Amino acid sequence: MQQYIRYTAGLLVFFLLVSVLDSSPVYSQPSPKMEVHFINVGQGDSMFIQTPNNKNILIDGGPPKAGKKVVQYLKDLGIETLDLIIATHPDRDHIGGLPAVMKAFEVKRILDSGKLHVTITYANYMNEIRKQEIPMTVAKVGKYIPLDSLLDIRILNAYGKRKNNNQSSIALKLSYNDIDFLFLGDIEDKQEKEIAKKFDVRSEIIKIAHHGSKTSSSSKFLEHVDPDVAVLTYSKYNDFGHPVNRVIEKLFELNAEIYSTAVYGDLVVHTDGENYFIFPQKTPLNGILDSIG
Repeated sequence: MQQYIRYTAGLLVFFLLVSVLDSSPVYSQPSPKMEVHFINVGQGDSMFIQTPNNKNILIDGGPPKAGKKVVQYLKDLGIETLDLIIATHPDRDHIGGLPAVMKAFEVKRILDSGKLHVTITYANYMNEIRKQEIPMTVAKVGKYIPLDSLLDIRILNAYGKRKNNNQSSIALKLSYNDIDFLFLGDIEDKQEKEIAKKFDVRSEIIKIAHHGSKTSSSSKFLEHVDPDVAVLTYSKYNDFGHPVNRVIEKLFELNAEIYSTAVYGDLVVHTDGENYFIFPQKTPLNGILDSIG
């Protein structure tokens, strides 16, 4: 009888413990952070992505004179190795700074648009790749970039027959759980229309194509994207009229927050895949005062 009582009491204690454990709150591990940096290189593009699994991606390097700025920016972040450089297309305001980057860091791989170009800037870019013996692959539309298991990075546009430099730009959609980014290089209206037919382009954050030029960012395409945030990369002293009023007006109509490197300087987006926060280097007032000075 005593053994039965002890056995029964033991069972009661066991079930009480299970009940307490079942009712305790379960705390899930927070998702790792991702950072997306829009580096102010003046009239040009350069974006740096530190993925949730600490892989380092550089998209473009700005014009040649921006190479030193991009190198120092990455060094200030403590970067020593770049897992991937994406050269969207061979224009000097996108690849000009990349030779300096290749000299300063170990680069594991380069993804190129496949568009050839006969310029000194392009020759310098290709010569540095050969000198450093960096593996290079050519982008293919629809392919995923398997660099980080927590991300979906899909190629939406690349070089094709009879495409000029801008039309050959590598365009990407990067998705981290609920947060999507569009990086559009300098693609034009025709390419925007094609990718909107083939892919889901809805994104929270868009890097506006071709610095807000009249060649790109059709109203219909921007409606497809329906961005919460639009980033424009250009110099306030550019001679091209970037960005054009039509693009800005459409973004206002869509209630998108507009950030430009010309006004805000370097921009950093922090996200855990559910929420995001944007940290600009300057306030709009600072940007206006700088332009006056």
